[in-house]
Amino acid sequence: MTVGKSIESILSADLVGAAKTPHFGMLWWLPRLALTLFVAAVIALLWFSEKSEQEERHATLISDMLWLEQSLGFHLTHNEEVLGRFDAQRIQQPGVFDAHARTLVTGDTSIHQLIWLDRDDKVRHALLPIPAAMPKGENQGPEPSNTMSHMARSLGHAVYSPPYQTQQGDWHFGVHVPVYIDGHHAGTVVAFYSIRRLLENAAPWWLAERYRVEIIDQFSQLISSRSKVGADAPGSGYQIPFDPPGHGLILRAIPYQSPTPLAGRLISAALALLAVLILFSLWVLRRHVQQRLLVESALQTEVAFRKAMEDSVQTGLRARNLQGQITYINPAFCSMVGWSAEELIGRMPPMPYWAEEYIDETRNMHAKVMAGEAPSEGFEIKLKRRNGEIFDALIHEAPLIDSAGRHTGWMGSVVDITERVRSAELARQQEERLQASARLITMGEMASSLAHELNQPLSAISGYAAGCRNLIAAGAPSSEIDGALAKCQEQAQRAGRIIRRIYDFVRRHEPRSETCNLEILLSDLIVLIEVDTRRQHTRIIRKIAPDLPIIQADRILLGQALLNLMKNGIESMRQTPPAERTLTVNAHCKDHQVLISIADRGCGFSAEEATRLFEPFYTTKSEGLGVGLNICRSVVEAHNGRLWFATNPEGGSIFHISLPVTPA
Repeated sequence: MTVGKSIESILSADLVGAAKTPHFGMLWWLPRLALTLFVAAVIALLWFSEKSEQEERHATLISDMLWLEQSLGFHLTHNEEVLGRFDAQRIQQPGVFDAHARTLVTGDTSIHQLIWLDRDDKVRHALLPIPAAMPKGENQGPEPSNTMSHMARSLGHAVYSPPYQTQQGDWHFGVHVPVYIDGHHAGTVVAFYSIRRLLENAAPWWLAERYRVEIIDQFSQLISSRSKVGADAPGSGYQIPFDPPGHGLILRAIPYQSPTPLAGRLISAALALLAVLILFSLWVLRRHVQQRLLVESALQTEVAFRKAMEDSVQTGLRARNLQGQITYINPAFCSMVGWSAEELIGRMPPMPYWAEEYIDETRNMHAKVMAGEAPSEGFEIKLKRRNGEIFDALIHEAPLIDSAGRHTGWMGSVVDITERVRSAELARQQEERLQASARLITMGEMASSLAHELNQPLSAISGYAAGCRNLIAAGAPSSEIDGALAKCQEQAQRAGRIIRRIYDFVRRHEPRSETCNLEILLSDLIVLIEVDTRRQHTRIIRKIAPDLPIIQADRILLGQALLNLMKNGIESMRQTPPAERTLTVNAHCKDHQVLISIADRGCGFSAEEATRLFEPFYTTKSEGLGVGLNICRSVVEAHNGRLWFATNPEGGSIFHISLPVTPA
């Protein structure tokens, strides 16, 4: 398919050029030349592939032989360690040496005989009897050589003897391993290996399936081999020294000759058939392209007209397929976002003009558009220019329908409405500032009026009450009036302290720290607010722990904050059915913190209102100023506490206060 498309593109270029140049015949030979070069390249590729395969087989052979050599070395080294750990003291006991030796001989160690030599290199134990008729000597039999034992004892490590051939024709070699007790030579363990068994145990079956594995001496005499029936591949063997045991032994592997694959012949035949088919397709494609040239000429005229029309508009146009990939954009869109058409066409989401700060909203709207759920009246979204500037865009999406009536994608028109949004935002901010200024003036007028109007009558009440008490103290009658006058004086002084504390707090003075019993304070506040609760048909539920600790706080300011939260809760339940109007006051101590919660069953707050509850001048009441909750939070934070809001699962709101427990 790729070859066909390439030839078609070449033919298209040839035939288009034929209309403009007289050298049409020369251009027609270009596809034929390309075909010839293609066949030559395939033949060269097959040759290089065969050569590369041979090199890969040789590299695999070397890797397998290195693995086999390491495996044999590890096998022999492991046996040396096992033999070196012989317990020389226990071996003297009857049967101990035979038990150890049989365990090694019957395992996969390739050892067929074990002999124990004492310090004087005398044979003390042997697993099997040493044949007396067999010639003995340095290289002629299984009797241990004193020279090898002396060398192993002198060097302090295992020494291997040269290989020798037995009467049965098998080749063996021995290893002399010195054994030490507390650093002193206690004896020597001599083990004899069968080279045939060693090769069978170490060379796995899969290695024998690939190669004929041999062990030869330095004169190329075959000592042992493992193989299957098969012909060798000429000149492709590999050999490495077999050390240990050494002594000129060589490990050699010769790969088996594999039959020539039939695939190569089939590929060659297929190439010849392919060349004929391509020549035929050239003739067919030539006629087809000539017909297409006439149609393409008419299409190019139509496309040029539509492109000129799209380039003249200021609205950005963007086409996407059903997978969200951009298939077309006009210059107005490129100018709007700052990326060129070459950089954007073919891109899949996320797009480079998506703003990272609004990536989630953009992804959600993209998913709606792809699902066909985009608003018909269009939607506004934040996009990003190439220089990082964020701008507002109004987008209308419409489905793209092809000539067969199939839905193939979406066409979007994009309008930059940044200036329009900016103007609306400036107007809104100006309106908010005017409203905030008006409320601030009103609050100032109320505060100064309240301070002026309350201080004079409170001072008069305090003076009159003190005079009445002096008269009674002088012996005047009506002692019952004394208690009422004392309460009048106390309330007057309390009102003065409230005004003074609020004034000090507004001026950012530190609140007064005094001993405060929260249980008594909450009880007094509940008694004080019971008049409002009865009028509002509200029931107060008290859950105040009797063991609340005494804390250091400004009792007046803290009481005002708690009272404000209780009043807000009562006022929020005006629309609640009377049977459900409950205000729950909960207070307990946990983890050195006093936790106070005031829960109502009112209308609650929306998610947007909840985020702005503690902002100054923000209120949900038509007649409120929006400073109450802000002042409450400031009072609590001045006491190193925290005030926060939560939604009541039963409906309404819960305001939580945490205050640290400090020693009185």
